[in-house]
Amino acid sequence: MTEELTPAEAYAAARLRAAEQATALAAFRALYDFELDPFQVEACRALEDGKGVLVAAPTGSGKTIVGEFAVHLALEQGRKCFYTTPIKALSNQKYADLVKRYGPGKVGLLTGDNSVNSEAPVIVMTTEVLRNMLYAGSQSLRGLGYVVMDEVHYLSDRFRGAVWEEVIIHLPESVTLVSLSATVSNAEEFGDWLDTVRGDTEVIVSESRPVPLWQHVLAGRRIYDLFEEETDHGGRGSARREVNPDLVRLARMENSRPSYNGRDRRRGREADRERERRQRSRIWTPGRPEVIERLDAEGLLPAITFIFSRAGCEAAVQQCLYAGLRLNDEEGRARVREIVEERTASIPTEDLHVLGYYEWLEGLERGIAAHHAGMLPTFKEVVEELFVQGLVKAVFATETLALGINMPARSVVLEKLVKWNGEQHADITPGEYTQLTGRAGRRGIDVEGHAVVLWQRGMDPGHLAGLAGTRTYPLRSSFKPSYNMAVNLVDQFGRHRSRELLETSFAQFQADRSVVGISRQVQRNEEGLEGYREGMTCHLGDFEEYARLRRELKDRETELAKQGAAQRRVAAATSLERLKPGDVIHVPTGKFAGLALVLDPGLPAGRSNGHRGFEHVDGPRPLVLTAERQVKRLASIDFPVPVEPLERMRIPKSFNPRSPQSRRDLASALRTKAGHIAPERHRKQRSAAADDREIARLRTALRAHPCHGCSEREDHARWAERYHRLQRDTRQLERRIEGRTNTIARTFDRIVALLTEMDYLRGDEVTEHGKRLARLYGELDLLASECLRDGVWEGLNPAELAACVSALVYEARQADDAVAPKLPSGKAKAALGEMVRIWGRLDALEEEFRINQAEGVGQREPDLGFAWAAYQWASDKSLDEVLREAEMPAGDFVRWCKQVIDVLGQIAVAAPGEGSTVARNARKAVDALLRGVVAYSSVG
Repeated sequence: MTEELTPAEAYAAARLRAAEQATALAAFRALYDFELDPFQVEACRALEDGKGVLVAAPTGSGKTIVGEFAVHLALEQGRKCFYTTPIKALSNQKYADLVKRYGPGKVGLLTGDNSVNSEAPVIVMTTEVLRNMLYAGSQSLRGLGYVVMDEVHYLSDRFRGAVWEEVIIHLPESVTLVSLSATVSNAEEFGDWLDTVRGDTEVIVSESRPVPLWQHVLAGRRIYDLFEEETDHGGRGSARREVNPDLVRLARMENSRPSYNGRDRRRGREADRERERRQRSRIWTPGRPEVIERLDAEGLLPAITFIFSRAGCEAAVQQCLYAGLRLNDEEGRARVREIVEERTASIPTEDLHVLGYYEWLEGLERGIAAHHAGMLPTFKEVVEELFVQGLVKAVFATETLALGINMPARSVVLEKLVKWNGEQHADITPGEYTQLTGRAGRRGIDVEGHAVVLWQRGMDPGHLAGLAGTRTYPLRSSFKPSYNMAVNLVDQFGRHRSRELLETSFAQFQADRSVVGISRQVQRNEEGLEGYREGMTCHLGDFEEYARLRRELKDRETELAKQGAAQRRVAAATSLERLKPGDVIHVPTGKFAGLALVLDPGLPAGRSNGHRGFEHVDGPRPLVLTAERQVKRLASIDFPVPVEPLERMRIPKSFNPRSPQSRRDLASALRTKAGHIAPERHRKQRSAAADDREIARLRTALRAHPCHGCSEREDHARWAERYHRLQRDTRQLERRIEGRTNTIARTFDRIVALLTEMDYLRGDEVTEHGKRLARLYGELDLLASECLRDGVWEGLNPAELAACVSALVYEARQADDAVAPKLPSGKAKAALGEMVRIWGRLDALEEEFRINQAEGVGQREPDLGFAWAAYQWASDKSLDEVLREAEMPAGDFVRWCKQVIDVLGQIAVAAPGEGSTVARNARKAVDALLRGVVAYSSVG
C-alpha cells in the first residue's frame, strides 16, 4: 500500500508535472507513440537547457530522436536547423523522414548533386556542403540555431574525417551542436574536446542495446551459442560469459591429427582420412543457400550476410537462385514487381539489360538481393526499401552497409573474420565486429537479435569471443590541414589566428593528451636519474666523467670489432668468388667441415664463371661434393675466414650428382687426390684495437683519472651504467614530446610557406590565385588551381574537359601499372599530359617544403583511369558502350561521374571570367554528364 502524499507534497508534485507539461520536450514526446528511453530524455533535456550534447549509443538504439528534437526546438524558436550526414544516401533517407513529419515546405535538401528547397528552416545536407558554406560565409547561415552531426564518429575516416573537425571548429558560437555517434570507448575524451571548443557540452553514453544480441556459430547442421548461459561466479554479482565448451571441443577436435611414425605412414594417412571423414560429417562450412535455408527454418530471417567482396555478394545471389531458393509467396512476388517497376520507370528500356535489371529483379522477386557500392544507386535504394518492408529477406552486403543506412535485420551473418583492408588481409577489429553485428535486432519488431558467424577451418572460439565481448572502438582524429583550408583560414582570420584555431583541433587535443602521460614518465625518470647520480658519487673525483670515458672506450672497441668482422666477411666472400669447378678446398667450419670438391661456385647473378649459374643475393654459395659423398650447397656462414684451393681435380662429364654411384666414385678420387694434404691454419690477424690511437688515448685518460683508483669503482660503474640507460630513454621520450607538440600548426606553417612561394599568399593577404584556390575543394585542389592558372584547359570542348577533370577525382580501387589507360586523342591527351607534368612540379615543391603525402597532406598523382569513360559519356555514347569499354560496375560509374560533376561545378565558379572558355565549357560538361543513369534523382 503506497503512502499518501501530504497536501504540500501533492501540490509540489502537481507543480512539477505542470512545469514538465509546459516544456518543449513534453510536446515533442506527444508526437511519438512510444516512450522515450532514459538516455534520449536526458539528452533532450540538456538541449532544452541550452547545452550542446554528444550522444554515443549503439546502432539502432534511436539516437536520431535527439537530432529530431533539435529540429523541433529550432522550428519552435523560429530558428534554423541543419541536419548533416556523412553520405548522400543517409541525407536522402533523413530528408524523406523529416518531410513526412513536417511537410515539404519546412524541409530542404542540399547534397553535391541535389538542391531542394534550400532556404527552408530545416535543411538536410552532407557535412562537406556545410563546410563549404562556412568558408564561403553563406547567407544561409543567418538565423542558424542548431546543427545536428549524425554519425560524427566519421571524423576517424582517413579521407574525409577532417571535414567534421573543420565544421565543429568554425561554426558560430551561437549555434548549438548535437553530435550523434556510435558507441565509442573514448566518448568522454571527445566530449572534453567539444567542451573546450564549443562550450558547455553534455556527454550521454548508452551501452545497452534496445534489442538483446545473441551470438552464435553455425557449424555443419548445427547452430551453437558462442557463450554459455551467464553465471554468477562466486556469488559476487559479477556475471562473466564463458565460451561454449562444445565449440572449444569442436576446435580442438578439428585441429588434432593422428600421430604416426615414419614406418607406419600409409596406415597414418588412412587414419587421417578416416578422421577427416568423421569430422566432416559433423563440421563443415555450410554453403550460402544452405545458410539461408537454415536461418529460415530457425525463424531468423530477414538476415544480412556480410561478405567483404562485391563479386562475392553477386555470386551469393546467383548461388541462391541456382539452388532454387524462394523466400516470397506469389503475393510477395507481385508486390515486389510493382514497387520495382514504379521505382525504375525512368530508366530507359535499352539501359535495363546493360544494368543487369532482369537478373536483379528475379532475385528480388525471390526475396534475395546484393547490396554494395558497385550497384546503381536506384537499385540499392530499392533493395533497402524492400528489405524494410520485409519483401527481401536475405541481403548479401559489403561492410559499407553497416555505415548508417537504416536497414535493421533479425540476424546478421559474418562469413569470415578476415577482410582486405586495401593493403593486406587483416582480422576485423572489435570495433568493426560491433558495427557489423549492430544491425541485428529490429526495435519494436524483434524480441532479440542474432549474430551468426560461419565456422571456418582453424577458427578459434576464444578469439571470436574476444571480438564479441570487447567494446573498444576509440575515436581517433584524422585531421590534417590542406591547401584549400589554409587559404580560407588566412582569408578569414589571418595567419596567427588560423594557427591558433588549428591548435584547437581534436587531433592536437589527442596529441597533447598523449604527451601528458609521456611528460609524467619523463618526470619519474628525472627523479630516478637523481637517485642514480647519488649512487655513483665518488669521493675521489667526477665519476660521471670517468663513466663517460669508459663508455667511449667500449663504443670504440665495439666499432673496431664490427669493422674487423665486416672485413673478414668481405675477404671470405672474395675468396669464394675466385673458386672454379674442380677446386679442392677445406671447409673450415659447420656441419660439412672438411675436404670438399667445388662442383659449382654458385656466384651471384651476372658473375657466373662458365658453369651453370645460381642466383643468390647474399654472396657466393658453392655447390660441393664432400669426402663423405654428400652434395651440398654451402653458405657464407660456413666460411668465416678466406678459403684457398688445395688442389685441382677434373670433374668427369658423366658425373651425375643424383647418382649414388657417381658420388661414391668421385668422393673416392677426392680422398685419394687430396686426403693427405693438411689444410693451412688460418693465422689470427693482429687486432685493429692494438694500433688504434683513439683507444690508446682513452686508456691513458682512464688510468690517469682520480676515480680509477677507487676501491668501490665497479659499484659506482654499475650505478653509472643504469644512469646512462635511463638518461638515453628519457631523451627518447623528450623527442617524442617534441614531435607531438604543435604538429598540426607546424604542418600548417609548411603549407603556408609553399603557398607563399607560389604567390597564393602574401603575408595575411590572399592573392587572386589564392581566392581561386579557396573555391576548389578536393584532394587535388592545388593541382586544379594550377591548371586554371596555366590555362591548361583553355580551348577544350566539354567532353575533353570532363576527361581532364576526371583525373582530379578518380582513384582506381587497385593500382594497375601494367596497362596504360586508354585516353582521348588530340587536345585532351595533351592537356592530361600537362596535368601530370604540373603534378610532378608540385611533388618536387612538396618534397622541398617537407609536405608528406604519407601523412595525408599533399597532392597524389592524378589517375587517368576514368578519362576515357568520362569523355565517352560526355560525348553522348550509349551506357552499354561506355560500361563495356570501362569494364566498371554501373554504381562505380555513376559515383565517379557525380564526383566529376561536383568538381566541374567548382571549376565553373573558380575559373577566370573574361576571355576564358573554361567556365562556360565546365557548365556544358555538367549538362553532358548529367543524363541517363547519372541523372536519375535519388530523392523521391
